Amino acid sequence: MNNKLKLIASMLIFGTVGIFVSYIPLPSSVITMSRGVIGALFLLLLALLRHRKPDTAAIRKKLPLLLATGAALGLNWLLLFEAYRYAGVATATMCYYLAPVFVILTSPLLFGERLTAKKLCCAVVALLGMLPVSGVLGEGFAGSLRGIMLGVGAACLYACVIILNKKLDGVSDADRSLVQLAVAGIVMIPYVLLTQDLGSVELAGSGILLLLTVGIVHTGLAYTLYFASVKALPAQTGAIFSYIDPITAILLSALLLREPLGVQSVIGAVMILGATLVSEIQFRTKSTKNVQKH
Repeated sequence: MNNKLKLIASMLIFGTVGIFVSYIPLPSSVITMSRGVIGALFLLLLALLRHRKPDTAAIRKKLPLLLATGAALGLNWLLLFEAYRYAGVATATMCYYLAPVFVILTSPLLFGERLTAKKLCCAVVALLGMLPVSGVLGEGFAGSLRGIMLGVGAACLYACVIILNKKLDGVSDADRSLVQLAVAGIVMIPYVLLTQDLGSVELAGSGILLLLTVGIVHTGLAYTLYFASVKALPAQTGAIFSYIDPITAILLSALLLREPLGVQSVIGAVMILGATLVSEIQFRTKSTKNVQKH
């Protein structure tokens, strides 16, 4: 499959996860645990079929960071799935897409990167975009406040995942995903056992199918397609194509879940997505327009 098609496919899959989760009659913690475990088992099976063994030496060397990112990933999913329930898929997705903004704002302190005027302006615009998305300017704010806070919390945790992954050099994408997904599922097991009565959980055939789809397709397959394509494409291409994810989520939530998509929400979505897109695009100057990108 062409690398661009792989990336588009992965973004479309990621964009539909909120729809599938909305129809699974299970607590968010159980879905999170299942997603991590099923996704990790899928990646492990894929590695075995390809006769590729995990690089245990590299994994051991970076194990503390892998454990931290896996735990943050699991908690991030938990908050995001709860945000879906309280604020709706569209609003939760917009809150979640503040993660790149948090990375931009913290990169000068963590990595010594220069915070340019363009990036700072984009971060401010994206944060201001939360006002119309949240409904604080209208009448819907009080009802979705909890969901908004959960979505922003998920964005903070995913920003941590992005930041920590920058320090995981030496570990292949396949091994990184395998360990992180496994940890994301495992860390949720004690929480599920303490907070849920699993004996009372009843899941029909359709629910089981949806849960397997989220674990295999939205996690194992989507991560495989994403990592297989993103390294082979220019960074700017990856940044632009990544916006297929939230746009898909917003449109499908309006069409399938009948979530209202008012003018304020559209304005906020444009502000958040537009600002984060502009902040990631490196515009060529006249002196570099003929230089080939690698």
